[in-house]
Formats: sequence, structure tokens, C-alpha cells
Amino acid sequence: MAAKKILIVEDDKDLLLGLQIRLEASGYSVVTSETVYDAVNAARKEMPDLIILDLGLPGGDGYKVMDRLQELAPIPIIIFSARDPISTKERVRQAGGAFAFFQKPTDNEVILAAIAKALRRPGEIAA
Repeated sequence: MAAKKILIVEDDKDLLLGLQIRLEASGYSVVTSETVYDAVNAARKEMPDLIILDLGLPGGDGYKVMDRLQELAPIPIIIFSARDPISTKERVRQAGGAFAFFQKPTDNEVILAAIAKALRRPGEIAA
């Protein structure tokens, strides 16, 4: 069985690299992007199984990515943001399409659990 592919959209290079290493060590295939433009192109080209999306990005914000990704097949999105959690959670909820929201910084084990839950399909055995 092929590894599940995750697209990480994050402009903080240290955070991006740390998350990429952790996900790859957990058996996921990882594609990365640092801008809105690159994120949409990577999603179209790679068709990831899941997207981890920062909201504060060069060239726009993560909401633009969410809007553009709704044209593609349904892909679970986990929002990962340093913005104010109260107003951001509400805006993410209104935008639709997000599976989960996490405030930065977040424990890697919590993120891994959310990824596993988002990737579970009916009939699959939970890890």
C-alpha cells in the first residue's frame, strides 16, 4: 500500500522542515509549499490525501487556498495557524472545507492523531 501523501503549506521554513521530518518518519509521503500560488499548483499536480495549511502566507492567505481547492476532489484540510484562535476558528468554520484547526505551536502527537483520523475512510481499520 502506497504511503498517504500530505501537502504541507507553511512559510516558516523551520516549522515546515520539522513537520516534514516528523511526518516522513511516521510513514507519510510529504510535498511542501510556502506560498498561495505554489500551494494551489502543488495540490492540483500532486492530488494529496490531506493538506496541512497555514493561514498567513505570502501572496495571500490560506483562505484563498481553501477557496481554490474546493474545485478539486474533496481533500481534508487541517488548519495550522498562529492567528487569534477565536476569530480564526469561526472564519475557518464559515469558509468550510477544514477538518480541524490547531493553534501554533501544537504538539506533534496531537497533529498526527488528527491526520490519522482525517485519513481514515469507511471500512479502514483505525491505527
